Amino acid sequence: MIKNNHQAELFIAFEGIDGSGKSSQISFLQEKLTHHLHKVHQTCEPTNGPIGRMIRDIFTGKMDGDHHTIAGLFVADRLHHLLNKNDGILLKMSRGYTVLTDRYVFSSYAYQGAHVDLDWVIAANAESQRILQPDLHIFLDISVDTAMERLKKGREYMELFETRENLEKVHKTYIDILERFKNDQNILIVDGAQPQEVIAEEIWRTVRPMLED
Repeated sequence: MIKNNHQAELFIAFEGIDGSGKSSQISFLQEKLTHHLHKVHQTCEPTNGPIGRMIRDIFTGKMDGDHHTIAGLFVADRLHHLLNKNDGILLKMSRGYTVLTDRYVFSSYAYQGAHVDLDWVIAANAESQRILQPDLHIFLDISVDTAMERLKKGREYMELFETRENLEKVHKTYIDILERFKNDQNILIVDGAQPQEVIAEEIWRTVRPMLED
């Protein structure tokens, strides 16, 4: 297991294609951690900061941006996410918080690496990886069919890249990167089609021993 080199608190990244149920599982895990007297900070990427808002504007069609531009914006947003002095990840961890993030570098690898050279995306994110690697990546694996069904039920409108064709590419790239990094990073792959409570318990069985390290 590769631990972060900065604090004893945990940094856990949730990953998966759109509709995989990350936000629900983050809430379940936060509840468990809080019950065990851990301070928890929930966060997400893209962030709600100025760079993150630009990314969201591209996703909702308010701005134009090609895949290289989006990848570059995510690099900048992630570094700001880590380092900003108001609510950055490193600041929160220095104050004793365990941080749960909805997406981190693997999302860039999968989503941007599905459309541009993956090695370029990995290299572009090298500084974020140098600064802080998650103690655990949790990948909620669902089929594209399940994702599309959930998105259609849960969204008033679909974002620019929430198409079957794109999600198929992203899912394939996710599987490729999970295989590529399985010996270098701590990764938990969970069947995201299971009932939410079953998924939450599977995640907790992995996380709880980490609290005692």
